[in-house]
Amino acid sequence: MTEATSELYCIGCGAKLQTENDQEAGFLPAARLAKADAGEAELYCQRCFRLRHYNEIQPVGLTDDDFLRLLNLIGEADALIVNVMDIFDFNGSLIPGLHRFAGDNPVLLVGNKADVLPKSLKRPRLRSWLTQQAHAAGLRPVDTILMSAKNKADVAELLTKIEELRNGRDVYFVGVTNTGKSTLINAILKQTSGIDDLITTSRFPGTTLDRIRLELDDGAGIIDTPGIIHRNQMAHYLDAKDLRLVSPTHVIRPKTYQLNPGQTLFLAGLARFDFIQGHRGGFTAYVDNQLLIHRTKLENADDFYDRQKGDMLQPPRPDSDVELPDLARFEFTTKQDSDLVFAGLGWINVPAGETVAGYAPAGVDVVLRKAMI
Repeated sequence: MTEATSELYCIGCGAKLQTENDQEAGFLPAARLAKADAGEAELYCQRCFRLRHYNEIQPVGLTDDDFLRLLNLIGEADALIVNVMDIFDFNGSLIPGLHRFAGDNPVLLVGNKADVLPKSLKRPRLRSWLTQQAHAAGLRPVDTILMSAKNKADVAELLTKIEELRNGRDVYFVGVTNTGKSTLINAILKQTSGIDDLITTSRFPGTTLDRIRLELDDGAGIIDTPGIIHRNQMAHYLDAKDLRLVSPTHVIRPKTYQLNPGQTLFLAGLARFDFIQGHRGGFTAYVDNQLLIHRTKLENADDFYDRQKGDMLQPPRPDSDVELPDLARFEFTTKQDSDLVFAGLGWINVPAGETVAGYAPAGVDVVLRKAMI
């Protein structure tokens, strides 16, 4: 049994600090703890220290069920729930059964990372699309906001909306991993108190390990909860060098390809798009600007992938420490302008009336949705 240090928690990830087991959450060397002043409030565990200073991730023994148990406590609280979603990865950001976690608490839906979408997409239209998609997924938020944690005006608008809705209650921030939830709370802290980068953030799934409570002036608190880990996201099949490809930080430049039936697009070695039947037309890909796309004939696609995976088609890299599962195939025929989505990687816009197939590593979602743009 790991001995926990009484009443001390890592301010970066929320884990209870302990000095006995360096393979478990919250480990801090005893010598470091002994040197800490008795009143020191901002202690970081060894895992957060390495992540913040060296970008090294250390696995810990928490399971998906551990994260879900923490979220189950939300329904027992009287609070405003702020559901942060990655607008670039809407489908991968959905929390199944969020209403069960929230109980009777109101939910404010926040579409984060709006700054990476093409500027031609106006926010009122995107906000309407986001609300429609949320309703289709069974969510009934009291309001919807689009924003970027990098934009001070957006953060100020979110704070105003939170104050309007919380009525003196606690505010719980919830979301799937990599939605920018902790980054957003850091932006709020920076804007309201001048504190910089208090909570540990990274592209690694599962950075926050326990609830982190930050006190408000009226005695209520802002609580950052651990991100729910969705195994259907592409991030779980990439090594540290390639995680940037599923977390764009710059405005996406759409790439349009004029395709005939019988042509294939490879999104590096991570996903594949086949145009099976229909009319020659434009198919637009919305992915990170650094992700290389290769076009080939459908009849040659299997052989091309076998020969070029890890070479011309990178990632995956030959030296990657993460094994990429075989690609699984999903076929669709569109009835309206649609997006073929590869969870966490991006999407390809498909005109109405076309038959296409999408491939992604087994376990990663490939879905068809109403076109965002």
